[in-house]
Amino acid sequence: MDDIRLFIETWQAPIGLAILGLMFVGFILERFPAAVVAILGACAFLFLGIIDSKQLFSVFSNSAPITIGAMFILSGALLRTGTIDAIAGAIINRASRHPRLAVAEMFLGVYVASAFMNNTPVVVVMIPIILRLAQATGYSAKKLLIPLSFICILGGTTTLIGTSTNLIVDSVARANGQPAFGIFEITPYGLIAGVAGMIMLAAFSSWLLPKDEAAPAGSTGSDEVFVTELTIRNASTLRGKTLGETPIAKRAKIQVTAIKRDGRYIRHNLASEILQPDDVVVIRTDLPELMSLRKSQDFKVGIVRKGDVGPMGEVVVEAMVAPSHPSIGNRLYDIPFLSLLNVRILGLTRYRNLPRSDLPNAKIHAADKLVVTGSKADIARMYENPNLFGITNTSARAFRRDKAPLAIGALAAVVILSALNVLAIEVAAILAVGFILIARCIDAEEAWSSIDGNVLVLIFGMLAVGLALEEAGSVKMVVNALAPFLVEAPVWAVVFAVYVVSVLLTEIITNNAVAILVTPIVIKLGTDLGIDPRPLVIAVMFAASASFATPIGYQTNTLVYAAGNYRFTDFFKAGIPLTIGVGLATCFAIIALS
Repeated sequence: MDDIRLFIETWQAPIGLAILGLMFVGFILERFPAAVVAILGACAFLFLGIIDSKQLFSVFSNSAPITIGAMFILSGALLRTGTIDAIAGAIINRASRHPRLAVAEMFLGVYVASAFMNNTPVVVVMIPIILRLAQATGYSAKKLLIPLSFICILGGTTTLIGTSTNLIVDSVARANGQPAFGIFEITPYGLIAGVAGMIMLAAFSSWLLPKDEAAPAGSTGSDEVFVTELTIRNASTLRGKTLGETPIAKRAKIQVTAIKRDGRYIRHNLASEILQPDDVVVIRTDLPELMSLRKSQDFKVGIVRKGDVGPMGEVVVEAMVAPSHPSIGNRLYDIPFLSLLNVRILGLTRYRNLPRSDLPNAKIHAADKLVVTGSKADIARMYENPNLFGITNTSARAFRRDKAPLAIGALAAVVILSALNVLAIEVAAILAVGFILIARCIDAEEAWSSIDGNVLVLIFGMLAVGLALEEAGSVKMVVNALAPFLVEAPVWAVVFAVYVVSVLLTEIITNNAVAILVTPIVIKLGTDLGIDPRPLVIAVMFAASASFATPIGYQTNTLVYAAGNYRFTDFFKAGIPLTIGVGLATCFAIIALS
């Protein structure tokens, strides 16, 4: 046993590199999630005694993952309050008149939003909106989705809080004796990289992207689009207004298909129609928007029967029509449980074949999904219906649009207070989270679910691995191997070398892992070469996020890869010009401004 311990102590530096090499293989093969590979690597160092339990648990005192978790929650609050959706809706309403300008405005908004929000939720929210924009402008969705991810990445590099990678590099740099980064310290470099990226996208990448058919007519860009209708109340504040002036027409995820008035349908020039009491507006929308409309006092949502003037039900469930249902082929209005129970059907969806009629006259198909509201007692009786299955409480939540100013203000306070050095960014972020929870911008359970646990586990695991590599002497070993090749090199050559190595690594393994592993190496390298490590750290910060050539190096790329049904090579063709252009611009900016 002593011989084994002596062997490990003697050869722990190369052993550390061997473990790191095996982790790289695990990252590339993707047999296990990246977070699992990181945890297994940390466990290997612990098992071999290179780090002890006290050192392992010390990584949990690192403030960066806490800050990242807080930013996830703040991003979730902006989504919950409909802030991003409202901005996108305003842009989409302009799309039919100025399609090119609408696309430019949308991407500019994404760029700005990703500078202050985590990129992943921005892309998740924007994918259906981009699909709707493609439908409104006639552009191919495949020409827009990859640029969506690329622009989010570029926007994230313009501030310290724009992406978790920036916060991780800052944290690791501080742990290695470097001064903390200011929230806007990297903004000049980020803006230069962003301009270069936009030029490369416009000049080369968009031309190389595949062209596909535009989004199908009637799509809101959501996986589940519901047909429903809004019956204008007598006391509605919308009476006397044209449809185009109302929130119904201005929201991104609502498509109006008709207005029913006195037994006739109006399908053309809808925006100029003046709404009257008892008008029925037939729309298509997604489930969160449907839940938001349900709370309005201006209209009744769903199938409204004669004399139905009571409040909406307290419970909302989703139910599937069984293939054996006796009403298949009949109108939805005539489905028996509507007359037997005091419930209301809010909406209907079916896979890729939405009914063209209004909601009451839609013909019932097997596997139709219905959203139903009613009292607890009546909904409980629905569970006894053998012709309905999969009855579950809906997980969708209504937007809290009245809380939007509070959520925006909380995020703005984090930016301002940390930029002015009034509070550390982690303190400001935690205080902002407390505020939005008290203000009910987002519920506690939603706040915790908005945190990407995989990202935090990966970061903690890689922090432990980085600490172990430092303890083992592996970092020093790598620096000693590289120093002879760079000792006579000018600073600009070292910056380019660091950037190139980092960007190649981030295309094959996760960006946060690259940030944690490479940052301490370049700090020690700069110190040993007698040059300021700061420019090298900035190079790592940007290169670790500059994943454009593959769909696996950055999470937003993976999201649009699936949503757009791209091929792997589509990213390679579109991303290589961007990688080169952004890399050159970033390195020149670092050399010129540092």
